[in-house]
Parts: sequence; C-alpha cells; structure tokens
Amino acid sequence: MFGTQDSNRGAFLEATREAREERAAERRREEAAIKIQTCIRRWLIRCSQDKKVREKFDLLFEKELAQTDQITPSLPSAIDVFVQATDFIKIFKKEKDVERFEVFTRYLVASMDSDSVKLSYVSVGMNKELTVQWIQHMKDVLFIACKLLEGLQAEVSIENRRISLYLHLLLTFTATNTWRILRGDNFEPLRPALNKLTENLLGDLVTRGLYTTLNSVLVRGLCRGRIAIRGPAITTVITLALRPLIAAQYSDKLLSLTTIHILSIPALVHHLATVAVEALQMFHKHGIFERVVEFVQTEQNLRIIFNTLEGSYALCLLANLIHLAYEERESSFPTLAFPKFNYVVTRLLEKCGEYVTTKQSSLTQWHPVLGWFSRPLDQHLNESLSLVKTQLQLLWSGPLIKMMFSTLTNVIKDQDVSYSESTNCVFNTSSSVCVSSLGSLSSSSIIRKALERKLSTNNSTGSVKVGGVRGGTRKLGSPEVSTVAMVCSMYHTAITTLSPLRMDILTGLCYKSDMVYHLWLILQSLGPVCGLKSFLDLLSVSMKATAPEFHLLMLFCDSTTHLVTVLDDLEMYEHQKPFSIADYSAMASFLNNFIYKMIHNHLIDVRNVQGSALFTSVHTLLMLLYTRNSRRKYVPNNHWLIKDCRVSSFMADFERGKRTAQVLLSKMPHIIPHEERVLLFRRHVAKEKSVLGLTDAACAAPQSTLITIRRARLVEDGYRQLASLSPQGLKGLIRVRFINEQGLDEAGIDQDGVFKEFLEETLKKVFDPSLNLYRLTSEERLYPSPTSSLTENHLQLFEFTGRMLGKAVYEGIVIDCPFASFFLSQVLGEHQSSLYSSIDELPSLDPELYKSLTYIKHYDGDVSDLDLTFSYDEDYLGQIINHELRPGGKAISVTNDNKIVYIHLMAHFKMHTQIREQVISFIRGFRSIINPDWLSLFSVPEFQRLISGDNVAVDLKDLRRHTQYYGGFHDKHRVVCWLWDILEKDFKEDERALFLKFVTSCSKPPLLGFTHLEPPFSIRCVEVGDDEDTGDTIGSVIRGFFAIRKRDPVNRLPTSSTCFNLLKLPNYQKKSTLREKLRYAITSNTGFELS
Repeated sequence: MFGTQDSNRGAFLEATREAREERAAERRREEAAIKIQTCIRRWLIRCSQDKKVREKFDLLFEKELAQTDQITPSLPSAIDVFVQATDFIKIFKKEKDVERFEVFTRYLVASMDSDSVKLSYVSVGMNKELTVQWIQHMKDVLFIACKLLEGLQAEVSIENRRISLYLHLLLTFTATNTWRILRGDNFEPLRPALNKLTENLLGDLVTRGLYTTLNSVLVRGLCRGRIAIRGPAITTVITLALRPLIAAQYSDKLLSLTTIHILSIPALVHHLATVAVEALQMFHKHGIFERVVEFVQTEQNLRIIFNTLEGSYALCLLANLIHLAYEERESSFPTLAFPKFNYVVTRLLEKCGEYVTTKQSSLTQWHPVLGWFSRPLDQHLNESLSLVKTQLQLLWSGPLIKMMFSTLTNVIKDQDVSYSESTNCVFNTSSSVCVSSLGSLSSSSIIRKALERKLSTNNSTGSVKVGGVRGGTRKLGSPEVSTVAMVCSMYHTAITTLSPLRMDILTGLCYKSDMVYHLWLILQSLGPVCGLKSFLDLLSVSMKATAPEFHLLMLFCDSTTHLVTVLDDLEMYEHQKPFSIADYSAMASFLNNFIYKMIHNHLIDVRNVQGSALFTSVHTLLMLLYTRNSRRKYVPNNHWLIKDCRVSSFMADFERGKRTAQVLLSKMPHIIPHEERVLLFRRHVAKEKSVLGLTDAACAAPQSTLITIRRARLVEDGYRQLASLSPQGLKGLIRVRFINEQGLDEAGIDQDGVFKEFLEETLKKVFDPSLNLYRLTSEERLYPSPTSSLTENHLQLFEFTGRMLGKAVYEGIVIDCPFASFFLSQVLGEHQSSLYSSIDELPSLDPELYKSLTYIKHYDGDVSDLDLTFSYDEDYLGQIINHELRPGGKAISVTNDNKIVYIHLMAHFKMHTQIREQVISFIRGFRSIINPDWLSLFSVPEFQRLISGDNVAVDLKDLRRHTQYYGGFHDKHRVVCWLWDILEKDFKEDERALFLKFVTSCSKPPLLGFTHLEPPFSIRCVEVGDDEDTGDTIGSVIRGFFAIRKRDPVNRLPTSSTCFNLLKLPNYQKKSTLREKLRYAITSNTGFELS
C-alpha cells in the first residue's frame, strides 16, 4: 500500500515538473517571437527609411543619375545636398550604392569648381553650426572613396574612370589650392583655417589607411605587363602620398609610411620617369631621395622597414632608391654617395641575403634576382621583376660606378705625388690617428684591432717598385683605402646577394669603368708584393674575412677573373689592355704567395677551404692565370714555385697526412716542381698496385694475362682480348706473344713479355688518321674525328684507346702521341669549369677559324652586314649538313649585341658538340685505369709530357751514366766506347731516337731522365745466337772482358729485349762494322726477328 502511494506521488511530481518546463518553454518561444518580430519590424523600418533616403538622394541627383558621364552645370544647393548626403553616407552599402556614390563624387568635385557660396560644398563647413558635422561627414566620404579605390581594377575601363574620379576627390579635399571659392578676396582670410581643416581630413585618412589605399592603386595599375593607369592618375597618387609627409614636416612616422607603401612598389621610379615625369620632379623638389636615405641609414629604421617588407619588396625599395640615385646623379647624389647611400645599399643587400638564407628549404623556388629560396612570388611582383632588374642594373651603370668610385679615381690621379710627400703623409702619422680616422668610416672594430696590433710592424722606410708603380705609399686601413674598400664591399655584397645577376654586375664593373685597373694600382701601392703582409696580418685577426679590405680584394679578383676569361690572346698578349704582362706576373706572384701563406699559416679553416669566399675568389683568379700561362707562357716555370716552401719537408708532411700539405697540393699543386709531382704520381700508382696485389712478386704468378697478337691484325686482336678485361686485370701484368706473318711465334725472352712494344704499336695504329678514329690538326696533333661514326663500333674503340693510353701512363710507358691541347683539357676535366673558354682553346684545333672569329669579335662595323646566322654548314661526305648552334639558329642573325655569344657557341660546337660522344667514351676508358684525382696534379702541357715524355734530345751522357753491363762488357770496353762514340758523333738526332726506340720501344727519353727508366738500360755481350744464349757464363764473361774472339761476327746484328730495356751487342772487331750493323738494326723495325 505504501509503495503504491509513493509511486503515485512521484508521477504527480514528474507531471508537475514537465508542465512547468512546458510553460517556461512557451514563454521563451513567445519572447523569441517578439524579438524576431521586433527585429523584423526594425529591419523593415530601416529598409523603408533607407529606401526613402535613397529615393530622396535619387530625386536630388535625378539628372546626374540619368547622365553619369558628365555633371550638369545646374548644381543643387550645397546645404540641400549636405542634408541628403549625410543620411546617405550613413547607410552606404557597396553592393547597392556604388553608382550613387560615383554621382555624389562627381557633384563634390564640380561644386568645388564653383565660386558660389551657395553651391560650393565647402561652404557648409564654414557654417559654425555644421562645421563639426561636416568634417566628420567628409571624413566618412573620403574613407569610403579610399575603400572603393582598393577594390577597383584599373584594366576595366569603367573602373579606371572611377579611379581617376575618386583620386580627384581625395586630391580636392586634402588641400585648398584648387578651391575656386578661395580665389575671391573675401575668403582669403579664411585660407589658414581651411588649411587646418584639410590637414584634419588628411590626418584622419592617414590613420585610416591612406597609404595602403595608394599602394593598392599603384600596384594594381603598374605591376602588370602593360600599365593600366595613366600619368595624371600616377601624379595624383604621388601628390596624395607627399601631402601628409610635407604637412608633418617629414616626420619619421610619415617617412616610414612613404618608404614602406610607396617606394617599395615594384619599378615605381621607372614608371615615374617614363609616364609621370611631373611626379618625379616632385620627388626632386621636396628632396625625397635625400630624406629617405638619411632616414633608412639609421639601423633601427632600416630593421623596421625590412621586417615589414621582407625580401622581395625590400629589393623593390632598393631598386627604386638606386633609380632615384641615378636620376639625382647631377644634383644631390654626389654628396650622398658615400657614406650614406653606400651604407643603405649595403645593409639592404645584406638583409636580403640573410632573408634568402633563412627562407631556404627543400621546397625552394627560383627568384630571378635573389636565386633559390622558399618564398613564392605574387602575381604583381612576378610581372614587374624584369623592370626591377633594369633598375638594379643602374647600380653598375657607368655614371653610378664613376660616382661611387670617385675617391678611387681621385686617389689614382694623385698617384704621381712625390715619394717624400707620400712618405710624410703616411708614415709620419701616428697609429692612433690612422685608427681614429678609420673609425669615422667603418664600424668594424676588427680592422682597428688589426691595425693597432700590426701597423707599427708594417711601416717601412723604403719603397718597392712593383709592376711599375711605386709601392708602400699607402697603408691598408688608411682613410682613402678604407673608403674605396667600403664601396667595394657594397658591390661585393651585390654580387653575393644578387647571385643570378653576378655576371651582369661583373660586366658592368669591368667594361663601364676603369675600376678594375684602378683597384690594381691601389693594391700595388700597399707595399711589397701588393701589401701581402698587411693582408695576412689583418686575416690573422679576422679569419672570417668580413672586413671591407677583404671585400676590396675579392671584388678585384672576381672582376679580373671575369675580365681575363673573355680576353683573347690578341688582347692579352699583344694589346695588353688593361693589364700588361708585368701586371699579370706581379698579380700571380701576390696571389700565389697569399694563398700559400693563408693555408700554411692556418689563417683559414683547412677542413673547408671552399667555404671561404675569400679563398674561392683569390684561388679562382690564380688558377685562371696559371691556366692561361700553361697554354701560352708569360712567366718562367719557376715563377709559380714558393721560395719559402722546402720541397723535401713539404712532401714529408704530405706523406704523413698533414692536412695543410694535402690542401696545398690539392688546390695549388704547381707550388712544387713538376718532377716532384711526377714522382708523387708514380707513388700513387705503386701504392694502388700494392693494395690490389699487383706488385712484381704478385704479377710473376700464373694469374698474369697472356694474349696472342698477330702483327698483321694488331688492333683487332688486342681489342678482342683486352676489351672485356676488367680494369683491375688490365692494371696487372699483360704478357704478349707475337705471331709473325708466317704464323710462327716471334723470338723473345721473359716469357715473350713484350707488352711495351705491343702497346706502342697498337696506339700508333689506332691514332693513324687513315683509320678515321682520330684526325690531325694543322700542328700535327691528334683529336677525335667528328666522322668516326663511319667506323664500326667506333665508341667502343675510343673506350679501348682510352684504356690503352691509361695503361701506358699507369706503367710509366711514354708514348709518342702528341694530342691537341683542347682534347687533353677535356680529359683532365677542365672544360667543366665555369671559367673554361672554348674560344681560348680553338687555336689548338683550327687557327684559321680562330682568326675569323677573332675578326668578328673586333669588327668595328655592323656585324649583321656579314650575313651570319647561329648555324654552321658542314660538308659531310659531299652532303651539306646544317647545324644550329642554338634552337632556331638558322633564323637568328649575328649582330653586334650577340656576336660574343656566337663566337663562343661556334668554338664550343667545333671542339665539344661534334666529338662529345667520342670524348666521353675515351675518358670513360682512360679513367677506368687512371684515378682523375691524380691528374689534378698536372696542367695540360704537363699532362702531355706525362704521356709522351720530354720532347728533348736524347741525353747520351745521362743514358751512359745509368747503363748497366753484362756478359763481360764494362764502361771502358772497346766495343762499348765505340757504341757511345758512334751515337754521339755519327748518328743524327732522329737516329738516336730510333736507337732509343729499338732498345726501349719508345723514341723519347723518360720524363725525369734515365735514372727513372725501369728496368735500367743494360748492354750484354753475346757470343752465340739468341736461342742459344745461356747468360753470363764464365767463359763468355772472360772472352768479353778481354775481347777474345775466334772471328769477327760480321753476319750478326745487334738485337734487343724491350721488356728488359736490354741491348744485346756482339763483340765486333771493327768500329765500322758496329756502325753499319747498328744503323741497319734500328731502321729495320722488325722486333725480335733480327739474329
């Protein structure tokens, strides 16, 4: 019973709760309905009121709405318009009221052109009761105009007209100079008050984003393939941008806004100079360039501006400043060039460089000016970058270079100051004065520390004549040198930051001024060896080489490298402009010693020398000068050796693995004599043989390779048996069995090991031009034949040839095969260098073509008159084949602008494109035997000597000094004395070469003399036939020593064993017999068939 009552009570309470919640929900629904109804009624009322406001506005401007292209002369009363317009502006909606606002804007502009107080809209503002309301009203009107401007597309005709209209509105109400009502004398007293009023409106616009609006208008109108706004509109925008700046008396805040929003617009100044000259004149009139430069040179301001703009638009700001400098080159720029403009440009470039570094990632994109980094370009910037590049190029135009380096020019003009005056000027100045003077030019404490520590030790009491210029007249760190160094620092930073424009910058510096040669004169004036000690002392306290003085050196090296790379032999060796041969000699000496001491004294991180920009610049120029000298000498061979470098100690350090010695030998192997490098090469080979188990003891084992060669099919048999041999197998011992024409084995010893002879004879036949694998230049030098494809398997034969030549070099066998230098440079890999110039190597292939191309290069007239195109006609087996030097080359004419490109492409085609596949195959074969790193020890001429030996006469004294004797012969033996006497007095030079070939299989002496001939040359006295010779028996030795014979062996010929470098000489009784038999033997060329 109690349970039932409790259940009923619970149900009752639940029902009561539900009823209460239902009533509450009903009340909420009613309240919500009331609110919705209220909102709807309010909205309907607002819509009704807004509709009435628009209807009244439309009624007031009925005529204007019907004809919006021009304003009617009969204007409504200004006060009536104000009443209606105030309500209209409050309800303005862009979606509905754009056309009405346009009509209202036309009215405002037209009313301000009226001198009637009743009609001029500004007269409402003169009413004290309405002034405040009118000012707020106009602020709203002008703000709406700004917002509408930001959304307009200048390329659309109707919107373009609206842009002009709204800009006119802003221009009219931000200054009183166009108000017609003020032209009357009665209103002149009101002008100051009205000026304050316009300043009020202008200030409000600035706070509400005027500069953002102006930036939007200019970017949308100018940053496109074809500009969409006309000159008057551009001038209006610039006027509006300058008004707040002038009104605020060029405050930092307004200068910042102008710099960020106006001067950062891509190619702005370019457009001003072309379509809005009046606006550019306004910049000049108000000194905008000077004020902005002075503002930006403050580090804090520069940081704020750059952080706001970031990389690409900061670059646009830099481009506009450079263009303004160019426009102001005859007015304000000369006084601003240094140090203000120099500092601003340098810092902006550094900031851009830092920005690119921080934005690099795996998802980088290409920027045409800044290179690779991970920030995509927006559409407007992308379409304007070509013009931005044009502006940046003004920095290295002739006029700006001349002004930036005016100090350098003045220093050079004063170069002829008497030595005594120079000495008093420089050496009588105390260290503290020099350092304090430098402090006013550079903020680098590193330089000051270096000078404080080293200046006293650098002072010298005499002068040294270096390259024709008196040295020691200036000091590294003196005011004039520091000024030049800081300008160089700016251009060096430009080269580093604007990496895609590097070549363009260097071209401007080299060819649009005398800057490079003047810098050389400055370097020469720094003391002995171009101030070598000063640079080293400074580097010792600034190992990162960030001081401006190092930028001076790097800029000189980069520019000179660029200049020398494009100089042909006529310009470099004959005309000697801009540098003389003596200059190149002094330059090479300075660079050679500087790099050596830089590495040897640990003034650079030897673990990563390529990471040093200073090392890269200096080393690149040094190696360029060395390469040019290797091709055509202008200094003696010992010029490249370092006097302070003891070869024995250096090589000992290298063998011990000392890092400095390894780096020096890798980067500048020419500092040690060529002979030492050849010995090092041989040690590399010996070490590899030891590692691979290819030493003499190992090769004597049965694993050595035996090949059978028919003399009639030398190349075919050799290729068939050796082409499939692995590189390691080819590096081992190869034994050869020759088969003569009768099909019999030729006589020989050492298990028929005549590989040297086989190798030389094989290469001689392969290099024979009649085989069409190789051709001869006019100087009788070999290079791959462009038509070798006519020979079957020609590429495989080139690879085989490369392997055979590699084997010869590997074994130290000299082969009499002179190669064209351009071909050897490709084998060494020099053609892959960015500094490689095809035109420089062309004389080694075709001197006549080189003369023709040089004629085109120096042709004073219009090259297009020669009717040349970027194509080449080749006669191939009677058929004319046209080769295009570039895509579409047949239709591209050669002009004065592209003739340099043409001659380089032509040279590249002749020496590379035509024989590309052949060279690749040859190099693949050669490098399978010879490690390319070993070849880096040698220049092209040295590489030729490594292949072919020294092209010198046979040194008989050296050969005799290193000769061994067997079979009873000795140096004083009668027959031996006859032999040397015949070789020296009776044989001609070519016969001596044939004798050497007869006994060693090579007509040239070993590269380092006969002391390095392996095995040593030996002479054996023979008493019996070769097939019966048992060696040095007691009887043969005794008979040979005492010259005891039964009869004169007049029917026997001298024989040889080239694998042993052995001459087997019968004990002739007459000198004439020896002369006759020896001459016959060396000219027979039949190997071991003589007996």
